[in-house]
Amino acid sequence: MSSALTALSPLDGRYAAKTRALQDHFSEFALMRERVTVEVEWLLALAEDPGFEALGPFSPATVQELRAAAIGFSVGDAARIKEIEAVTNHDVKAVEYWLRERFAGNREVAAAAELIHFACTSEDVNNLAHARMVRGGIDRVLLPAIDRIGERLRTLARDHAGLAMLSRTHGQPATPTTLGKEMATFAHRLARARARLASVRMLGKANGATGNFNAHAAAAPSMDWPRFARRFVEGLGAEYNPLTTQIEPHDALAEAFDAIARLNTILVDLDRDLWGYISLGYFRQKVKEQEVGSSTMPHKVNPIDFENSEGNLGLANALLRHLAEKLPVSRWQRDLTDSTVLRNMGVAFGYCLVAYDSCVRGLEKLEADPRRIAADLADCWDVLAEAVQTVMRAHGIPGSYEKLKELTRGKGGITRDELHAFIRTLPLPPEARERLLALTPATYTGLAERLAREG
Repeated sequence: MSSALTALSPLDGRYAAKTRALQDHFSEFALMRERVTVEVEWLLALAEDPGFEALGPFSPATVQELRAAAIGFSVGDAARIKEIEAVTNHDVKAVEYWLRERFAGNREVAAAAELIHFACTSEDVNNLAHARMVRGGIDRVLLPAIDRIGERLRTLARDHAGLAMLSRTHGQPATPTTLGKEMATFAHRLARARARLASVRMLGKANGATGNFNAHAAAAPSMDWPRFARRFVEGLGAEYNPLTTQIEPHDALAEAFDAIARLNTILVDLDRDLWGYISLGYFRQKVKEQEVGSSTMPHKVNPIDFENSEGNLGLANALLRHLAEKLPVSRWQRDLTDSTVLRNMGVAFGYCLVAYDSCVRGLEKLEADPRRIAADLADCWDVLAEAVQTVMRAHGIPGSYEKLKELTRGKGGITRDELHAFIRTLPLPPEARERLLALTPATYTGLAERLAREG
């Protein structure tokens, strides 16, 4: 019996609905479709180049039919390729044989059958297929999911730009901030990481068995093969890599995986901070009527979305970092250790997507509790010690820091009256003294509101 309940991986079982969008980019079917696309475009490029004398241009009808085979590639087509592969025991050669079979009834293509996969090694097809898969998965799936998180963070930043909040450096009460500014900080970090990821250019090559155009030059010595290959690779949306071994070295793939992992690390930080703010009561979570928080404690509303996000980000980064570290390493001109690893790119992306979905669902449930946040601030007059000693320094009072340290450090908090009594003893100009006396923990937020709104 085949069912989501019997799936080996939770990505294809419990989380299948959340990861379905990635199937069009990282399934074996998607890999086959991209291989067909590369093979078809290579044949058409040869036919369209007047310098390649072994093949003339195809008719417009045949060009359309060839491209339609890639655009309309079906699960049935993929199944037939698998049947051929069962005989050849070679997945890329099976694609070549399928194309020959698929176009046996087209006289133009049948006459050019020996030029399908002409001078290509499997990696000429695979590296471009993988580049297209990764770029599509990033642009059409990951980036939109990341953008949903970013938009929710920006909304929280705007909505709570002026909501004063106690900071906690080293877990201890510290100089106040605003809730909105803390959300804006994460939004800014995420936007920067997103831009880095979006800017990664996939590399591609089409230069034969060891990267030297050996067979190409032997068969058609008058062709400018590097020029031809550059135009072909760029036409498929990749940046041309002129110097490779048998394999394109995967440096660009590693850059992309590193960029995703760095972005994910920012989200781990966000998940943990939000978990903590929920624990402090700074955020409440919207309750769904039929949901259960604990099997035995009816009152519980647990921060499970952020916990789920953090856990899946860890799984994603473990895979992404292995991909980034392993793929650029290949013995001499080629070994096959990259092949099986590359088949797991979609798994890494899948854990990312599950994590992003959980994070944005958690963000959508958050409701700030201004009264709880204000209550924490009201009891922390000692956080104004920084302001007092800094104003004292600005007016040349000796031992400013040491005086406030003696007044506040390790005392378990001082009261408003104690702090004001101290301020009144200071040899300060009246305007500076009154400014300090007017400060409260809730108003000592510096430019946080402005930063939250402008960020």
